[in-house]
Amino acid sequence: MPNSLADWLAHLETLHPVGIDMGLDRVTEVANRMGLLERPVAKHVIMVAGTNGKGSTLAMMDAVARAHGWRAGTYSSPHLVRYNERVTINGRQASDAQLIDGFEQVEKARTRAPEVSLTYFEAGTLCALWCLSQEELDLALLEVGLGGRLDAVNIIEPDVSIVTTVALDHADYLGTDLEQIGREKSGIFRPLKPAVLGSTSLPVSVPDTAIAMASTIYAQGVGFKHSAGVKAPGDLTTPWCWHGLTPEGDTVSLDALPDPGLPIDNAATALQALALVGLDFDTALTTQAFRGLIVAGRMQWIGQWCLDVGHNPHAARYVANRLPAPPEGGRQWALIGMLEDKDADGVIDALLDRVTDWVCVSLDGERGRSAADLGRRIEAKGGTVRALADSPEAGVHAIEAELGERDRVLAMGSFKTVAALLELTLPQA
Repeated sequence: MPNSLADWLAHLETLHPVGIDMGLDRVTEVANRMGLLERPVAKHVIMVAGTNGKGSTLAMMDAVARAHGWRAGTYSSPHLVRYNERVTINGRQASDAQLIDGFEQVEKARTRAPEVSLTYFEAGTLCALWCLSQEELDLALLEVGLGGRLDAVNIIEPDVSIVTTVALDHADYLGTDLEQIGREKSGIFRPLKPAVLGSTSLPVSVPDTAIAMASTIYAQGVGFKHSAGVKAPGDLTTPWCWHGLTPEGDTVSLDALPDPGLPIDNAATALQALALVGLDFDTALTTQAFRGLIVAGRMQWIGQWCLDVGHNPHAARYVANRLPAPPEGGRQWALIGMLEDKDADGVIDALLDRVTDWVCVSLDGERGRSAADLGRRIEAKGGTVRALADSPEAGVHAIEAELGERDRVLAMGSFKTVAALLELTLPQA
């Protein structure tokens, strides 16, 4: 067997003929051999699906639960810098040793006759579930990788299921019909269990699927909601209030919560899901959790740089609306790198009015899109492209030469773009 975590990750790449192969039969078989389906992976399990907002919703649930003394674990993907980011246990990333132990358990079960072929994601999911199941957790938070109904995470029985948003993405696998995409993501709902709908603009197929499955629906704006609070003198952000329901149907509210720097719809969804697994909220502890929250790659500010992994028009519109204007006389740069299968025109359209100077970067790999392609699209729409660079690192150097102290830089378009920048010391004027 491989020895290091790096060796294991390389080994996973060889286990299946294709990178994505939707279906639950293979992963269920290996999970049964591992005993993962014999008992819950934690006392409470919340599963999160959606086009955008999964990671931030999961991060807020994790922070609030741990602030209240709950022992929580998370599984999410993809990672930015280290694979270990995908599994956290009580706020700490899983160690190499923990992940190696998990992969060894997966391999022993997988290779038992008859041998089962697994994708990289399927093997990683089973490893994560094994790691979480060893920890006596109060709460396991599981993020769906792609879709929902046929995603490997969906072998687990959640106590609460969330669909955050539904938009166009992963068209090669999910299609371009929002109603069909909604049905796929709603495949994580369970009969007689809570289904939390995290947006007021979900396609009809999402509540329809919940009804067909006899799930109990808690919808944003109906079963729970948020509202603006009263802004105190000198506050730079507006506090907000949450109003939700307990499993028994009692109302519960939290007032004067701080802006977490993430979508408030997602924050309200996170609180509603936690209420449904029985968390007894303390306003001070919840405030503490939101105030100290930093989610890597989600509107993450590093000096003059704002890093966001958004890679579809829906995410780009959110960033554009939240992005503050640079100081008077400053320029708003955008460093953008995207994959070939993403809607580059839609992302550019969402950002065009907010960006004065563009730097386009190429991403490597078979799905990588060239800087030249992005540049042509931006210029055709009237944008000003200052440089084409053959990598995100080279794009940073291009901006560094011209960066003024009043300038701001938005870097987005892909996890790969943001991951590359997180490994650099970003220049400041």
